[in-house]
Amino acid sequence: MRKTKEEAEVTRQAILQSAMDTFYEKGYSKTTFDEIAKRINLTKGAVYWHFRNKPDLIAAIINDYFEKQRAYIEERQPVIQSFDDIISYFLHHIHFMLNNENNYKVGFFLICQMEWSEAIITKIKPQVAKNKQYWFMKMQESLLCLQKSGEIDKNVDVNILSHIIISSWSGIMDGVLSKRCDIDVEVMIKESLNLIFNGLKMERIENASK
Repeated sequence: MRKTKEEAEVTRQAILQSAMDTFYEKGYSKTTFDEIAKRINLTKGAVYWHFRNKPDLIAAIINDYFEKQRAYIEERQPVIQSFDDIISYFLHHIHFMLNNENNYKVGFFLICQMEWSEAIITKIKPQVAKNKQYWFMKMQESLLCLQKSGEIDKNVDVNILSHIIISSWSGIMDGVLSKRCDIDVEVMIKESLNLIFNGLKMERIENASK
């Protein structure tokens, strides 16, 4: 009997969940389609019907994760109009990851367990780039608005500033998920961003006084 689209989607989501759980527990290279299938009482062929290989699975997991993350954050922080809004924006990021077991598994796996070979990077690069570009553009647009309102000096390169802020955030996440840092993550986010923003405010005041 042929499955309906709804049934097929339920199966697809079950496969993604099984894959994520197995990747999280065993790592990418040690996980097989047999194990993913057995975990949810499917045949290996059923898994292959939805996904051709493990890179396809990784791409789907990443896409699903970012779609949920985007919806979660935009519901709570639809606009960014101040430096405090940017801090709140990144706090929502961390809450999304750390307050949900499955979201934490995805983040931990991608940052701490995933073996990023050249072949895998090439395979999923378009999807990863698409998601990264969305967040980068969101930050850049927000900083440009702050620059137009006079909160950021007109001589500041917003493109570079966006990269600095996102790189700082990525470093914090790496330290938290790899358990290399024992400082409260919310404190780290607030302090690191305030250091950047206070520097921008001081520069704006100094330039205005010249």
